[in-house]
Formats: sequence, structure tokens, C-alpha cells
Amino acid sequence: MIKLDWTLLLQFVNFMILMAVLNALLFKPLRAALQARRDAVEGSRAKVQDIDEQVHAQIVRYEAQLQEARLRGAQERASLRKTAQEEEARILGGANQASAEKLQTIKEQIQVEAGAARKALRNETEALAKEIAGKVLGRAV
Repeated sequence: MIKLDWTLLLQFVNFMILMAVLNALLFKPLRAALQARRDAVEGSRAKVQDIDEQVHAQIVRYEAQLQEARLRGAQERASLRKTAQEEEARILGGANQASAEKLQTIKEQIQVEAGAARKALRNETEALAKEIAGKVLGRAV
């Protein structure tokens, strides 16, 4: 059995001294190191949270700028397309007018040449008719 005498009190005092020494040499530095690590981790988490918020804000800003750039690009493209269509219409109109004028000039030239050809053919026709009639009749007409 266990005896309750002065050795129990001595062991209790010895245990308390050991706890005080261990607390001073081991437990306090260990708790301080753990607290420092906990503080560092919390600080890092806060920094990560701040950086995450900044990145999110930059992404939102970038997407807004990208959307604005796309809108400006679409407006610019529409403006250039409209300008190009107007220029095309002007060029085609000029080309159509020039071709119509050239066609009219060619028609007039053809009419002049056709009239000259008819006149030449009439003169030749009369000469050929006289010659044929002379050969058929056997005498000059």
C-alpha cells in the first residue's frame, strides 16, 4: 500500500520545481514560438486575402477595359465599313457614269460608221447592179 508520509510531500515539491523549470525552459518558449507561428500564419492569410481582393479588382477593371475596347472596335469597324460603302458607291457611280458615257460614244461612233458603210454599200450596189444587168442583157446599161 501507499504510505502517506513526508516523502509524498517531497515528491510533490520536487514535481513543482520540475514544472517551474520546464515551464521556464521549455513550455514558455514553445508557446511563444507557436504563438509567433500562429501570428505569422494569420498575417499571411490577411496578406493573401488583400492580394486576392486586389487581383479580383484588377480583373474586374481589366474586363471592363476589354469590353470598352471591344465596343470601340465595333464602332470603329462600323464607321470604317460605312465609309468604305460610301466610297464604293461613289467609285461605282463614277465608273457607271464613265462607262455610260463611253457606251454612248461607242454607239454614236457605230451609227456614224454604219451610215458610212450603208452609203458605201449603196454606191457599190448600184455599180454591181449595172454590171450584173449588163452581163445578163449582154449590153451596157
